[in-house]
Amino acid sequence: MADPALHPETPPLHRTQPLEEIAIDYTPEACNHCAESNSITLTYDHRGGARWRTTTRFRYGTFSAQIRCPGGNTSGLNFNLYLSTLEGDKSQDEIDFEFLGKDRTIVQTNFYNAGTGKREKIHHLGFDCSDGFHLYVIKWAPDSIEWLIDGEIIRKEERKESLGFPHRPMFLYASIWDASKVAKGRWTGSYVGCDAPYHCLYKEIHVPAAGTAVVEDF
Repeated sequence: MADPALHPETPPLHRTQPLEEIAIDYTPEACNHCAESNSITLTYDHRGGARWRTTTRFRYGTFSAQIRCPGGNTSGLNFNLYLSTLEGDKSQDEIDFEFLGKDRTIVQTNFYNAGTGKREKIHHLGFDCSDGFHLYVIKWAPDSIEWLIDGEIIRKEERKESLGFPHRPMFLYASIWDASKVAKGRWTGSYVGCDAPYHCLYKEIHVPAAGTAVVEDF
């Protein structure tokens, strides 16, 4: 993906820059970050998974990454790219791309306001997300959210006065974890683990450019 910051026609709100610094929330030895190549590898194995995030929160803007999901029997696992005010906070605002290990030909999108979600949609990718890198983009504005894959808008939501809409500054997160206990395995399947270790690769990660959106240190 060409950096929108280099194109004058890109609205200022959606100009971006490469991600340079991350924080690792758990299992740092299972997260390999190379700032020089702007790439991150998350691994799930006997140690469990790992999660990284930006070191600052952003209010609005464009967030993107080229992602190659893990292959093999990934049943039970969740791998993702998402925005959240704070992981684990039950009153969070959030905007998600979530891959469900039981079927790598689909992706789930969702968004939350003040802890209220239930806006899940399943999208058929037309490819296996482990076969190669694909570009996933979240474009978040005060009145709209767009999810794009390889340049195509797969979902757009507009703010409605009667419903809550994400508006608080959020981190960009990504993780790989065993979600097999969620909904008794109906969401991601039952974990098998016969092809561990599982690697989820992220590269060309972009976040809003300096001065284009509210930035708050954690």
